[in-house]
Amino acid sequence: MVGRRRWGTTPWFGSRERLSAVLALSPTVFAQQSNTSGTADEAKAMLVKAIAAVKADKAKALDMFNNGKGGFLDRDLYVFCANVSDGKFVAIYNPNTKNLLGTDIRTIKDANGKMSGAEQFAAAKKPEGQFTQVSYMFPKPGADATPVPKVSFTSRAGDLVCGVGYYK
Repeated sequence: MVGRRRWGTTPWFGSRERLSAVLALSPTVFAQQSNTSGTADEAKAMLVKAIAAVKADKAKALDMFNNGKGGFLDRDLYVFCANVSDGKFVAIYNPNTKNLLGTDIRTIKDANGKMSGAEQFAAAKKPEGQFTQVSYMFPKPGADATPVPKVSFTSRAGDLVCGVGYYK
């Protein structure tokens, strides 16, 4: 038979065993993709992307951050930024904390009284691209405003300090 291959020898799979392995792993891969929370690596990657966006066009970047556009909202990952000059928030997507816009990040305490905002603002004193990592309690975006454990990475981005955090 010219032009026909037997099952298990197609160039796409190579063998029945490889196909079986792919199918066996598929539920694991799909289960991982359905996570509703971002990871530390995803938060860091979004922060790097946010810094690049601020460098390219600060006004456009802040608009995207505040509106969750341009890939700056992924499940519960979002960007927040404050001015280096006065510490005031200029971008935050989380609908549970939109009231923080214009508030000095250095005054923010978590649910346990930890001065998490001041720790995050410390990134403004470091060279651009160096991350500061802070663990604290903060509400997730959504209907439930109950504070939960969160870890944020912050970095200087020009005249801003920006961050992205993931919930544990």
